[in-house]
Amino acid sequence: MKRLGDKIAVALPLVGAALGGVSSSLLGQGPSQRCTFQIDNVDRQGSVVETASGTNYFAGGSVRLRCRGTQVSMQSDSVAAYGGSVVRFIGNVKYRDSTVTMDADRGTYYRNGERWEARGKVTTTNLETGSTLTGPALDYFRVMRGVRDTLEMFATGRPSIRYVTSDASGRPAEPYVIVADRVRFKGRDRLWGGGKVTIDRSDFAARSDSLRLDTGAGSDGTLVRGNPILRGLGPDSFAINGNRIDLKLDGRELTYLVAKGKARAISSEWDLVADTVALDLENRKLQRTFAWGDSIRPFASSPAYAMRADSLALDTPGQRLQEVRGFGKAWLGGTIDSAANDRDWMQGDTVVARFGAADSAGKSRALLSRIEAHGAAQSYHLEPNSRFPKRPSINYARGETIVVTMKPGTERGVDRVDIRGKVDGIQLEAGAADSTPAPPDSLQRTGALR
Repeated sequence: MKRLGDKIAVALPLVGAALGGVSSSLLGQGPSQRCTFQIDNVDRQGSVVETASGTNYFAGGSVRLRCRGTQVSMQSDSVAAYGGSVVRFIGNVKYRDSTVTMDADRGTYYRNGERWEARGKVTTTNLETGSTLTGPALDYFRVMRGVRDTLEMFATGRPSIRYVTSDASGRPAEPYVIVADRVRFKGRDRLWGGGKVTIDRSDFAARSDSLRLDTGAGSDGTLVRGNPILRGLGPDSFAINGNRIDLKLDGRELTYLVAKGKARAISSEWDLVADTVALDLENRKLQRTFAWGDSIRPFASSPAYAMRADSLALDTPGQRLQEVRGFGKAWLGGTIDSAANDRDWMQGDTVVARFGAADSAGKSRALLSRIEAHGAAQSYHLEPNSRFPKRPSINYARGETIVVTMKPGTERGVDRVDIRGKVDGIQLEAGAADSTPAPPDSLQRTGALR
């Protein structure tokens, strides 16, 4: 056997090839260059063993190495190189360069395929962004001319990623915490996660079986499988789910969501279902909601109102309901009268409902202030009848446009009704019940909700 110190310049150039490229790990990317290793420290004597398959090299005791002329360095309790193709770093493995740090219990470099494996309590930090990955296993495939032009990393064993973002001024913002059974990175800004994916931050939480995320040129992402759901957290919370949720980002900030396939969105004021539901966010608050579809026609319900149309749009600036618009056979209904088992409603080609804010028990809530129905407009209104509570008077009207203005403030009821264009209607007053049963009605009430 020979001393490792006598042979190290020959023994470990492949280690330089192995680790010189790790500088591009975890969302960073460096040049595909090999390095010349320099030994900074070996506490105990090294050895060289000649075998039939090649020469093996061993060193122990706080082995510290670096690539000459670079900021790349690595350290472990011991190093073993086998046949010029595999190098193992054992115990307290540390890798450092100008952009990344990587700590692990063990590390192995495979010359074939230019692969670096880190195992056991792996922690990788990007010094440029502050993003980190922790987990039990990480495989890193560095950029190498003629082999691959983009770095790739694979992590298994349910790694946790602390994904740092920046605000509009470029300052670090609150990170996303992404956890999955397995994760793949490609380049600086593309990520895939599979198996019980969770994404958490103080303002939202997402769950799905699979995740795709592009924070670079694409600025988008997708949550699929496993009933994906995203919840906005805080006092004005919301939730959205569907067979698939597409994400749009601006500077790594979530700005737009689209749930497709049996979509549903729930806020403090509305419960909305449709084929497709989209949410528009600004400054982490829900500003606008859109819904459309054929197999599931958009339907929004609340304790006080319900609305159906071919498509719906809800304006909620600052997460306060301001306006709801229905397009295409739009219908808006009020609270169901429990005594009459019926409700007020309006419908038309387009229906617009506007809301004002009212304070109730110290909490702001939306109150209906104005309703407009345009195009073949119809209105159906129940007038309470003290003599016959179960049979209120009915006012039915038609016109090209119907505008209903509600009483201001917390007052209940209609203040004014304006009807324009081909106006007609009917007023039905309740009377005493006849002892003779009435013949069955052969006509459906016009405009009844189907």
